[in-house]
Amino acid sequence: MSTQSAAAASHNELNRNELFNMKGRVALVTGGGSGIGLMATQALAVNGAKVYIVGRSSEKLDKVVETYNKDIEGEIIALTADITEKEEIAKLVKEIESREKCLCILVNNAGVSSTSVTTESETASEMKYNLFDNEKATFDDWTDTYRTNVASMYFMTSAFLPLLQRSTELHKGWSGTVINTSSISGLVKSAQHHFSYNASKAAAVHLTRMLAAEISENGHKIRVNSIAPGVFPSEMTANESDEFQKSHIPAEKYAEKTSASRPGRDVDMAQAVLMFAANQYLNGQTLAVDGGYTLVAGL
Repeated sequence: MSTQSAAAASHNELNRNELFNMKGRVALVTGGGSGIGLMATQALAVNGAKVYIVGRSSEKLDKVVETYNKDIEGEIIALTADITEKEEIAKLVKEIESREKCLCILVNNAGVSSTSVTTESETASEMKYNLFDNEKATFDDWTDTYRTNVASMYFMTSAFLPLLQRSTELHKGWSGTVINTSSISGLVKSAQHHFSYNASKAAAVHLTRMLAAEISENGHKIRVNSIAPGVFPSEMTANESDEFQKSHIPAEKYAEKTSASRPGRDVDMAQAVLMFAANQYLNGQTLAVDGGYTLVAGL
């Protein structure tokens, strides 16, 4: 029997423990202190990765390390940085370079919401007042939202390209990977009362595609994909976190807004993150993990 036939007959690489094994991988998750970022962090660390979580609040990050950095195969390490500043990103790259030979997985998860506006109106004048004259409708709201949700994603990815490529070179059969957190808000036709947020998430989806294309065309083996979550519990959607840095949304609140009749759970996001990290044949894609929200809302 040939070596190839023997390998095929053994099924070893199809075992669940091999399919999503992150042992020996180094990851960095922005906004890893709560919500979807924490879900991604746990998924990677529990399955063997060393995960650096990055955010502006050292208290929040330290709480995650204290709470979740035990009884796991990998490790969680906290680093504070403001990833909306190029100088801070450059310092972060140097810090990772001083500790690691490469970066295998970059999860660009940090994001902010935006000012809500009323879209319902009976007259064009009323709609103009709601969208333009409203004192909360400002250029700063748009630019601040884009700064975190789009520009930081671009600058983080580009700054870490050498370390991501190094991961490809060091690990046979592996390609350094970027996982961007976009949103179904960037896919649906409705503004959902926050135009600037939805527009920024649509931009994040297209940025993912552009980065994947340009990196590939230049011959670098780094994959770039995005996950577009539906409603998942986070500080953005629930407005708070508990003592474990977890947020909660009553299931009945979204019973009629998703075909799953519930918000997303930690395991739903963990499975998506592991799939994007492990699957070497995915590049330039955006996957809606939304419980059927887009089926109900329409695209």
